Amino acid sequence: MTITEIVLEGILVILATLALSQVLLERRFEARELARSEERVQERLAELERVRQQAQMEIEAGQKQALLTAKENALKLREEIENEFREQREEYQKTERRLTQKEENLDRRADNLERREQNLQEQESSLQGERKILQQTLEQRSSELQRISGMNPEEAKALYLKHIEEESLHEAAKLIRTTEEEAKREGERRARMIVTNAIQRCSVDQTSETTVSVVPLPGDDMKGRIIGREGRNIRAFETMTGVDLIIDDTPEAVVLSSFDPVRREIARIALTNLIVDGRIHPGRIEEVIEKAAGDVAERIREAGENAVLATGITGLAPELVHLLGKMKYRTSYGQNVLNHSIEVSHLCTMLAAEVGADVQIARRAGLLHDLGKAADCDMEGPHALISGQLMRRYRENEAVCHAAEAHHHDVEPVTLEALLVIAADQISASRPGARREALENYVRRVKRLEEIGDSFPGVEKTFAVQAGREIRVIVQPESVDDLAAARLAHEMARRIESEMEYPGQIKITVIRESRTVDFAH
Repeated sequence: MTITEIVLEGILVILATLALSQVLLERRFEARELARSEERVQERLAELERVRQQAQMEIEAGQKQALLTAKENALKLREEIENEFREQREEYQKTERRLTQKEENLDRRADNLERREQNLQEQESSLQGERKILQQTLEQRSSELQRISGMNPEEAKALYLKHIEEESLHEAAKLIRTTEEEAKREGERRARMIVTNAIQRCSVDQTSETTVSVVPLPGDDMKGRIIGREGRNIRAFETMTGVDLIIDDTPEAVVLSSFDPVRREIARIALTNLIVDGRIHPGRIEEVIEKAAGDVAERIREAGENAVLATGITGLAPELVHLLGKMKYRTSYGQNVLNHSIEVSHLCTMLAAEVGADVQIARRAGLLHDLGKAADCDMEGPHALISGQLMRRYRENEAVCHAAEAHHHDVEPVTLEALLVIAADQISASRPGARREALENYVRRVKRLEEIGDSFPGVEKTFAVQAGREIRVIVQPESVDDLAAARLAHEMARRIESEMEYPGQIKITVIRESRTVDFAH
C-alpha cells in the first residue's frame, strides 16, 4: 500500500467520522427539541387543567348564586301573592258587610212599604166613603141646576164645551201672539246681525245677459260680405257655430241668437275677428271659428281658476274647475251663475264662521252648489242632483255633495252646512238687483197673494205691496178681534208657504180699524 492510498484512506476515515459526528449532533438536537416540546405540552395540559378547575368552580358558584336568586324571587312572589290574597279577602269582607247592610236597609224599607200600603188602604176606604157622599151631593146639585136652568145634561155639556173652546181659542191666540212676538224679536235680531254682517262683507257684481249678442259693423256694405255669394258665408257660419245670424235693417249691426251662451260667445269672437280681418269665405270662417273656440276654452279655464282663487279653495279636480269656468257663460233670471256661486261661497264661509259650522265644507258647497247648470244636456234631472252626481264622480267630499243636492230641497237637508247653503243661495238670489223676473210671473204671484188673503173669513180686502214682498189685509172689525187678527196672520203665512214659491220672504200685515162717526146739528 502506498502512502497516497494510506493518506486517502485516512482522509476518508476522518470524513466518515465528521459525518457521523454531524448526524449524532443533529439527533441530539432533535432529542432536546422533542424534550422541550413535551415539556411545553405538559405545561399546556397543566394550564388547561387549571382553567377547567377554575371554570368548574365558577360554574358551581354561578349555580349557587342562581339558586339563591331563584329562592329570593320565589319568596318575593309568595309574599306578593299572599298580600294580593289578603287584599282580596279584605275587599270580599267589605263587600259582604255592605251587602248585609243593604239587605237590612231593604228589610226596613219593605216594612215601611207594608205600613204605607196599610195606611193607603185605610185612606182609600175613607176616600170611597167621601166619594159616595160627594157623588150624592153632585147629583143633588145637578138636579137642582137642571131644575133652575131648564137644560138637560147634554145641553149643559154642549154649552160648557163651547165655552171651553172659545176660551181655548182665545188663550191659544194670545199664546201664539206672545210666542211669535218674542221669537220674531230674538230671531230677527240675531238673523239680521248675522246676515247683515255677511252681506256687508261680500260684494259681487251681477251682470244681466240675454239670448242674443249684437256685433257692430264698420259699415252696411259688410253685411253683403257676411252673407256671401248665394248666402254661402252665412250658411257656413251658422252651421259651424250652431248660432243664428240675424241680418236685418238695423244699421251697422248684426245679431247673434242662441240659447247656448258658450256657442254665442264663440260666434261673437269669430265674427268680430272676421270683420277685422276682412277675408270672409268658408275656409277662413272655419279657421277663425276654431281659433275662437280655443280662446273661449282658455277663458273658461281662467274663469274657473280665478273663481277657485277668489274663494280660497284647494284640491279641486280639474274637471270641476272647467265646469266652474263654463258657468261664466250661464245666467239664471239674468244673474250670472259663476258670480252667484262665488257670492254664495263667501256668504257660506261667513255664516259658517258665525254659527260654528265647518267653514271648509260650507265654502266648497257654496261654490259648487250650481255645478249642474254647466252640465251637458245628456244628464237628466234637477240641477242640484246633477251637481251631487258630478262631484261624486270626481270624488268630492260627501258632506259637500249632500249640501249641494239639498239647496233646493230635492233631498232633505240633514247637516248644518246644507242649511247654510240654502240660506246663502236665497240671500244671493233675492237681494235687490240680483235677479230679473218675468213680468207674467210677477203679476201671477201678486194676484195669487191677494186671492189667498181674500179667501179667509172676515177679510174685507187684501192688497199686495212692495213688489209682492208684503200683503196688507183689511179685516172687518166686528168679525175679527185683536187676538183673532194675530191668528189670521199666522194661518195666512202658513198657507202662503205651503201653496206658493217665491224668493226671500213675504210680510203679512193685518189691519183692524174701528171708526165711530156721529154728527152734531
